[in-house]
Amino acid sequence: MLASTLRDLNPILLDSIHLNLKHRKWSFLRKNSSLLTDASVRTLLLRCADSPKLALDFFQRFVTTTNSPIPISLDTHSTLIHILVSSRLFPDALSSLRHLVEHVPAADVVASLRRVNPNNTNPAAFDSLVRALTQLGLAEDARLVVRSVPVSVHAWNNLLNRVLVVDRDVAGFWGLYREMTTSFGYLENVNTFNLVIYGLCSDGRVSEAVAMLYRMLKLGVSPNVVSFNMVVDGCCRNGEVGFGMKLVSKIGTVSGGAVEPNCVTYNCLVNGLCKVGEAAAGEAIVREEMVGRGIEPNVRTYATLMHGYGREGRLEEALRLLDEMVDRGLKPNSVVYNSLMNWLLKKGYIEEARLLLSDMREGRIMPDHFTYSIIADGCWRNGHAQEAFGFYDQIGGGDEGHLACDVVWFNTIMNYLCKHGRTKEAEQVLCRMFTCGLDPDVVTYSTLIDGLFKENRVDDALRCYDEMVREGQRPNLVTYSSVVNGLCKGVSVDAARLVVEEMRRAGIPVDVTTCNTLVHGYCSSRRAEDAFALCFETRKVGVMEDVVTYNVLISFLCKLGCFGQARELMEVMFDRGLCPDQVTYAILVTAFSRNCSGEEVIELHDYMVLRGVAPDESTYRTRVSLLLQSDQ
Repeated sequence: MLASTLRDLNPILLDSIHLNLKHRKWSFLRKNSSLLTDASVRTLLLRCADSPKLALDFFQRFVTTTNSPIPISLDTHSTLIHILVSSRLFPDALSSLRHLVEHVPAADVVASLRRVNPNNTNPAAFDSLVRALTQLGLAEDARLVVRSVPVSVHAWNNLLNRVLVVDRDVAGFWGLYREMTTSFGYLENVNTFNLVIYGLCSDGRVSEAVAMLYRMLKLGVSPNVVSFNMVVDGCCRNGEVGFGMKLVSKIGTVSGGAVEPNCVTYNCLVNGLCKVGEAAAGEAIVREEMVGRGIEPNVRTYATLMHGYGREGRLEEALRLLDEMVDRGLKPNSVVYNSLMNWLLKKGYIEEARLLLSDMREGRIMPDHFTYSIIADGCWRNGHAQEAFGFYDQIGGGDEGHLACDVVWFNTIMNYLCKHGRTKEAEQVLCRMFTCGLDPDVVTYSTLIDGLFKENRVDDALRCYDEMVREGQRPNLVTYSSVVNGLCKGVSVDAARLVVEEMRRAGIPVDVTTCNTLVHGYCSSRRAEDAFALCFETRKVGVMEDVVTYNVLISFLCKLGCFGQARELMEVMFDRGLCPDQVTYAILVTAFSRNCSGEEVIELHDYMVLRGVAPDESTYRTRVSLLLQSDQ
């Protein structure tokens, strides 16, 4: 079956090792493992070709896991892979190939597989190689394989699936699909067509996806239930629920009775109806058609309907379905509870949400980060601060330690408080974290620091920053940006500049947003030279100015009355490949209209518009339009 190998051991000794191997006498083999070489291992593998599990066991025991590894060539690895594939032990072959391609270039593996079995016409080994590569995310290597050796359509499908579904490279998928069918002449199977339908539906090209179903039938490829489900889902996601319903009613006819709708089919329809505010119609389909066909609704069916009713504000209907779901023996999951709590809290039904949380605990369903966020946001949105902490006590107060709130819960609350200017309460949240035995993280401190600066509580913000450092939390870019912004607005730009230097020493790259904050600070302090010098410095370390930088500088020059220099700076933007935006237009045109002649304003307007700048509508109407009319 496979290419012969040189036997570098005494034939009698080799026979003895093989005999002991057949009887799995591992102790004998272990004593004589030092005698094994690459060539003898390959010979033994070939002798065990009819017992592939034995060959694999031997290889793993004495080649890959021994304390004194035998130097094994790539060709010996390939020999084992061919044995496994020939015996249809594809999972084992796949595992071996995954390990191999993590250490050896794919091209070398291809060459070795061909070398040890040159007369093999079965593409299974190369199909397995493509699958291993796609599982590891090595799509380019997989492309090399399908282009260089004969593989089956299954290998192409693996690669197409990786590119489209995992990597979400739609353009790459269509190019690869054309290459497969046109350049290499492969015929699609049902899985290929399903990927094509998925790609079309993802692009919103539902009519083409429907046409693909008929093309499949014309080519003699029978669509399966997955094919129809993807088209139905595509219709519903595209707002064409009516067409999706018609298609479901004709699945049996179109497929010649080979395919019938399943639970997924109806879940797609129900989801589509709920999204257009027709939850009741979705429930009717479940009761009349789905159950009528003997298809039992699952957790997803109920979750979709409950979410739909919740979105419509019909919470009694949603809770009715929850009871029905439990009565039917289905166990609600965190998605179901989170959805219901979200809608209850949005309506201000705190007690009802608390009861749901109790049900969740009784069902041993662990609240997740979404649960924490929903509860925190719902309570604080409705002004129920104490209720939010009441939920905390309910979740963390029992014996179930794994249900206790974590730092994410507190960060969610703190973020809400700081966004609404309630930093006093946010500081209380920080204290409560300590009393609960939780260590605030960098997000906790950064959120509070930003909130304190925005309320102009500069000293408190700096104290919080010092505490953060003392507690061993390393400030990140978000932290430093908040401090720099706060110092520029509330203390001095020089202090902010010192913080930027600290950032650099900490190894955190200074980004253009931080630089813009400093530039704005210098301009606000009427320190033009420092602002331009900073731009020059940052450019030397690879941080280039953006449109915001130029807008700040242009605005500053206009305030100084340096209109010529402001216009020159705008022209520099074009020279450096930056297109001024509507803000640039508004700054310059407004300044010129107040201080320059009408001709200069019109000339400035024309210059910018002809180079692709979209005028700010309000500025154009109040500053330019009247000048153009009077000029006519």
